[in-house]
Amino acid sequence: MKKILIINGHPNKESFNAALAAAYKAGALAAGAELQEIAVGELPFELSLRFGYQKKLELEPCLIDAQEKIKWADHIVWVFPVWWGGMPAILKGFIDRIFLSGFAYKYEEGSKMPKKLLTGRSARVIMTMGATVWHYRFAYRQPATNEIKRVVLDFCGIKPVGITYFGSVDSSTPEKRAIWLKEVERLGTRME
Repeated sequence: MKKILIINGHPNKESFNAALAAAYKAGALAAGAELQEIAVGELPFELSLRFGYQKKLELEPCLIDAQEKIKWADHIVWVFPVWWGGMPAILKGFIDRIFLSGFAYKYEEGSKMPKKLLTGRSARVIMTMGATVWHYRFAYRQPATNEIKRVVLDFCGIKPVGITYFGSVDSSTPEKRAIWLKEVERLGTRME
């Protein structure tokens, strides 16, 4: 049985991103997956690394729990909006706080490349945006995709990573959103 973790990175629990996460969940549960969830916007944690990486900032219990869920998962589904070309600050803060040396990666003596500690997991990233997908991909060159897929997930050993984009969400019709929700539910059913 596949163990799936859904991480909703939108700070508003009533957002379309929450509906997309729920649609994926419905599909995955119908397919027999084990499932856990993290709604990043509901977690009580300090958003920034106040001291950078010079001084350790103790993890709040909710972040320790999030790390345990990531270790438990076979497949991690990330759902978030693209704002100003990147992920919301709360999701970036979540990643900054938990994807730490010793958990997600570690440098070993004599090696310039880190050991990837989260191998054996795959991911699906579902992104919404106000821009068209074409504009995001070709004019902006996919900054949020590069960050989550290459800089975060691949760096830690999580792959393959599938990407799903939904653009012009702000001007989309209820009918279009219903089609997108069905598409995401099918991804859940296939556990992709």
